[in-house]
This record gives sequence, C-alpha cells and structure tokens, in this order.
Amino acid sequence: MADDLFKALADPTRRIILDELTENSGQTLFEICSRLSMKHQLGISRQAVSQHLAVLEAAGLVETRREGRYKFHDLNTAPLRRITERWLVPDASAPEESTP
Repeated sequence: MADDLFKALADPTRRIILDELTENSGQTLFEICSRLSMKHQLGISRQAVSQHLAVLEAAGLVETRREGRYKFHDLNTAPLRRITERWLVPDASAPEESTP
C-alpha cells in the first residue's frame, strides 16, 4: 500500500490533480482536464489524465462514484493520514532535545 502511495505522489502532474481535487472534490474527467489546461497550462490528453487518475485511485487517494452518465472523482486523504501516523508516533521515553 505504501509503495502505491509513494509512486502516486512521485509524479508532479498527479500532485497537481490532487491539489485541484483539494480545492474542488467531486470533479468529472472533463472538469479536471479543463482545469489542468486552463489553470496550469498543461497540454495533457484526456487519456493521460485518466491514467493518472487510475494510479491515484489504486493508491487510495482518489475515490470514484457514478451518477448516471457521469463519473465523479473525490479526494481521499485517509492513506496520507495512515502514513503520517505510521512514523509520527510520539515517543514518551525519548529524551527531549535541547536547542542552543
């Protein structure tokens, strides 16, 4: 699971897609493509965006839902929380660091 997550986050285009879903979750493929083109000046095909979304979905960062003919993409931050909780557990037995 962590490997898929880090792979998904490694690509700058996928991070931009996540930024866009942070601003406005529940977008269609068309809406995401439009925002990438107009706001970020990315000349990327619908097929390439769809492939990026598939990687993000495999990592659990994007969830999809269908309503009629439309497929909506929603941001899911749970995998990120699991990663941060994995390594950022406070250690009460560790001595406090002194700062000069």
